[in-house]
Amino acid sequence: MEISVERGLLDAMLDFAREQHPHEIILLLRGKVDKDSIRIEDFLVPPLMKAGTSFAEFPIHMLPIDFSIVGTAHSHPSGSLRPSVGDLNNFYSRVMVILANPYSRSHIVALNKKGFNLQIRIED
Repeated sequence: MEISVERGLLDAMLDFAREQHPHEIILLLRGKVDKDSIRIEDFLVPPLMKAGTSFAEFPIHMLPIDFSIVGTAHSHPSGSLRPSVGDLNNFYSRVMVILANPYSRSHIVALNKKGFNLQIRIED
């Protein structure tokens, strides 16, 4: 499975994570799913998001029904690109993107539900 995202959209997510540091962020990713790929086209800040230095959460029951949500992105202010057990236990939809400090394009990872890395293609 390959994940594709426009450079500008990815940079906006990284900028948001950088602005909120040292607190974590969590975002809902909107896009399209094809047979072997997921294209991320937009992101939303979930309603009633709460965040601290080691967590970011939102009440899932507050989400509207939106079949365009393909996953989540969240930050790791610690710089770790590895998902925590809590990350994997709270996996939502098809893909999880981790944006790690120092929040550059070389400090991101996309994962499937089992925690395996997915290839990310950054488009111009």
